[in-house]
Amino acid sequence: MEIRKLVVTVEETHRELGQPVSPATRKAVAMAVIANPFAGRFEQDLSELVEIGASLGGTLGQRAVQALGITPEAVESYGKAAMVGLNGELEHAAAILHPSMGGPFRDAVGGGAALIPSAKKRGGAGATLDVPLGHKDAAYVRSHYDAVEARIVDAPAPDEILVALAVTDSGRPLPRVGGLSVDDIEGTDGLR
Repeated sequence: MEIRKLVVTVEETHRELGQPVSPATRKAVAMAVIANPFAGRFEQDLSELVEIGASLGGTLGQRAVQALGITPEAVESYGKAAMVGLNGELEHAAAILHPSMGGPFRDAVGGGAALIPSAKKRGGAGATLDVPLGHKDAAYVRSHYDAVEARIVDAPAPDEILVALAVTDSGRPLPRVGGLSVDDIEGTDGLR
């Protein structure tokens, strides 16, 4: 894997429509800009990208948790996304995100019974990638349905892939649309 750049951002929300958010909601995004080994050509076997996904799952997951200064078990929600440059194809992003990234990412965040929300797209340098978020142990926790933006001004170049993993230590600011509460999570089936 050829990494050109690693970037970690933390977003904190202290007020929402004039209302205090206490404690502040926090989201961390760890991003890697990597060379796309299949840029500009079709390749049937994408196992090289699958291996890259496994490696990035642990590395970026750990960096995101460290950025929040919490223990892995304190992570409440997570998500992943990838954007291929113009010489890549969406399946390149899928190869990184799906077959092997989940296990190492879950290890980095202290588990996770729920599906890791994901997104993939094609874009040019500076394009915004929305990383979807969901509670790591129970998909029906509506207070944690959210997203966070990931963007690097000079990435992805046409022959690169921008990979982003996100974690939070809370749900949305001031949630009040119902659904399963965090206190009611069983965490056994990934749904409730």
